[in-house]
Amino acid sequence: MMDKTFNPAAVEARVSAAWEEGEAFRAGRPERAGAEPFSIVIPPPNVTGSLHMGHALNNTIQDILVRFERMRGRDVLWQPGTDHAGIATQMVVERKLMETQQPGRRELGREEFLRRVWAWKEESGGTIIGQLKRLGASCDWSRERFTMDEGLSRAVLKTFVDLHAQGLIYRDKRLVNWDPKFQTAISDLEVQQIEVKGNLWHFDYPVVDEAGAETGAVITVATTRPETMLGDTAVAVHPDDERYRDLVGQRVRLPLVNRLIPIVADAYSDPEKGTGAVKITPAHDFNDFEVGRRNGCRPINVLDPEARIQIAGNADFLEGAAPEAAALALDGLDRFEARKAVVALMEERGRLRLVEPNTHAVPHGDRSGVVIEPYLTDQWYVNVKPLAERALQAVRDGKTKFVPENYEKIFFQWLENIEPWCVSRQLWWGHQIPVWYDGEGGIFVAESEAEALAQAKAKHGADVALTRDPDVLDTWFSSALWPFSTLGWPDKTPELARFYPTHTLVTGKDIIFFWVARMMMMGLHLTDQAPFDTVYLHTLVRDEKGAKMSKSKGNVVDPVDLIDRFGADALRFTLAALAAPGRDIKLGPQRVEGYRNFATKLWNAARFAEMNGCELKADYRPEAVRETLNAWALTEAAKAVAEVAQAITVYRFNDAAAAAYRFVWNVFCDWYLELAKPVLQGEGVDPAARAETQATVAFLIDQIAKLLHPFMPFLTEELWAIKGQALPTSRGLLALESWPELSAYQNARAEAEIGWLVDLISEIRSARSETNVPAGAQVPLVLVAADASVRARVERWSETLTRLARLSEIGFAETAPKNAVQLLVRGSVAALPLEGIVDLAAEVARLKKEAGKARAEIGKIEGKLGNADFLARAPEEVVDEQRERRDAEAARLAKIEEALARLSDA
Repeated sequence: MMDKTFNPAAVEARVSAAWEEGEAFRAGRPERAGAEPFSIVIPPPNVTGSLHMGHALNNTIQDILVRFERMRGRDVLWQPGTDHAGIATQMVVERKLMETQQPGRRELGREEFLRRVWAWKEESGGTIIGQLKRLGASCDWSRERFTMDEGLSRAVLKTFVDLHAQGLIYRDKRLVNWDPKFQTAISDLEVQQIEVKGNLWHFDYPVVDEAGAETGAVITVATTRPETMLGDTAVAVHPDDERYRDLVGQRVRLPLVNRLIPIVADAYSDPEKGTGAVKITPAHDFNDFEVGRRNGCRPINVLDPEARIQIAGNADFLEGAAPEAAALALDGLDRFEARKAVVALMEERGRLRLVEPNTHAVPHGDRSGVVIEPYLTDQWYVNVKPLAERALQAVRDGKTKFVPENYEKIFFQWLENIEPWCVSRQLWWGHQIPVWYDGEGGIFVAESEAEALAQAKAKHGADVALTRDPDVLDTWFSSALWPFSTLGWPDKTPELARFYPTHTLVTGKDIIFFWVARMMMMGLHLTDQAPFDTVYLHTLVRDEKGAKMSKSKGNVVDPVDLIDRFGADALRFTLAALAAPGRDIKLGPQRVEGYRNFATKLWNAARFAEMNGCELKADYRPEAVRETLNAWALTEAAKAVAEVAQAITVYRFNDAAAAAYRFVWNVFCDWYLELAKPVLQGEGVDPAARAETQATVAFLIDQIAKLLHPFMPFLTEELWAIKGQALPTSRGLLALESWPELSAYQNARAEAEIGWLVDLISEIRSARSETNVPAGAQVPLVLVAADASVRARVERWSETLTRLARLSEIGFAETAPKNAVQLLVRGSVAALPLEGIVDLAAEVARLKKEAGKARAEIGKIEGKLGNADFLARAPEEVVDEQRERRDAEAARLAKIEEALARLSDA
């Protein structure tokens, strides 16, 4: 006997154990040796991470795909693993050392610190893998990989060495995003732009003549960063700015530093912003770096790695300058203290013209929380321009497609304007760069120290001591190799031959450039094949009001909490149902609770079937059913299976979920079981009809389990096991069963009859609701000019019609009675005479008043949405909310107008 209620916690643990014992998710199963392969690589989550809602969405979508393809008979590999996450992991371990009052990283030394990181990784890392299993992710867990596994590390070393040999990896001094707290370069993805209230300071720079004497003229520059003026090497004005045209080519004396710097014409300067003249500090601003490069202005770095003013020993700063003692005294000051000091010194010298309040975006490290510096350092770079060309061509040629397609434009924009990729990080945790230096600055790039020593000996003619580059590679470097390094590349393994290239990549739209593009570039360059044929990019999961989730807002929804409350199946189905392409998901507990109710509905239907003798029959043949109702139910099931399969294959997961939901809840539970009750429970029923209906109900529950399995694997696996107990021989796991094949069971005659009955009852119910017929009132139904087939249907189903539509009687007439609401159902006309039941005139007046209110509300909202100022100022979630309110009001107005149209016919 089935339990009275579905208990997700108990079922999930039991089902997970069964999957593991049966090795359900293992790729390369012997019985599928000849099957077509299907492979997906998991976007490797950080080893430090825990499941967040983006992971839940991403992995639910992947799991729907792989379970669906597994059921379609393919040899599926869903490759799991985790990323070493350089900066995040190093930060976690350093924080742990600090909290336990142990020596810090530098006191421990590199070797001991890395030993501690590996120990932490083994003990505490990988929490997220257990959480993914709780979500139901059907990865081949026996193949779990880590980006610093020995095999993957070898792939990284070979790639670096080969790219260097090909001239694609080189060392250069350029600006990077520098985190002063962690003292490392970081990627753009690790930078958050935060609105900060500050000031715009206007400084006067004195113009000098050819001999360097001040002319009395000044040029005023505006800056939000006074401390970097110490590194100014030019002032830029727009070439078309009449105010400054005569000054172009002249020089100014940089206050405090007394360096003579040129006034250059450059289109970067915006005449409409500030004073129209901008200070150019190439070593401390990305735009200034480019302006300086265009105009031959050397970069001067005035900050140290901890973002303190660096003057002592700074030859670049002192060259061509005679700094004031007050400027030299700034040495060693923190950048923000230096800012205050520079402003005070400029004010003392009468060089501060104006201070304006200014709110602007300031880059912060997403993990350190400190302000990021554009910082000039020596780093290792990959020249990705030639690699990008191949990736672009692969998309243009259709070898890789994007879903939704509009993301191709973003991909093209990024890769067509790609800059060199900085791949070095000043960290200890990660893949150490395979470069060694001799005492003369000679560089030796090799996969091992032994090879580097051999190279050095060949060069010098004797053994020499070498020092390894202390930096590690950007985490994205190893992630870029993930689709093939996990399969054994650079070795030619059987797995690589069978499962590479992979098929669909499922990932977030925010890492098209950081991960997708780099996998494309590396895959094509190293394997000569695009690493996947389709990139499905999902959107963000927001809170129920549409706001972006953040810890600071306190609106983060924890997927593990939702699994604990409602079950993994409910969360998964919710995410699938809301995953409309290109639209962010608004998620709150109420939505998940709603789909938990869906799981409960199916469980209750299965219990109802059990209590009414609906058991699987080994000899049941659906194509042989004789009862019209059963033939209709099988026809509807066939339609649902086709709709769900079609939607999944084109990545319309919300449409697939909607089709499955509609069939299970509306068709099977609400209609089929309701219409079948008299057959299952009535007196004097034909035993053959009852037996056929019982067997059909049981068969359809099995098909529902298959249909829903990609979305709700735990519930469906449990139902499959329970229902299979009625069979004479045991059967295997649902996860390894075949996808339903019902296309042969469609019956047009049955669909016409039962479909007409369902539509008629639905129309009557809608008309009653729209015209305010009291819930308990029974109304007459008149079939107008009904032909013989309609009369026969009414005769067969009169008892059901009367009961489900709450009718007092059913009659026939050649014309519709007066004061009756008319319904058109599949070509036949039905009428509900409502005189004496509803005050028709009052109802028309009420509906017209409601229609007026709805139109007014729509007009008010459209006024807001048509206001450019509102659209520019309002948060994205507020604009979305207004659009949703407008759409809801429009839908309500349509219903009201439909009701008025019914009554106008009365």
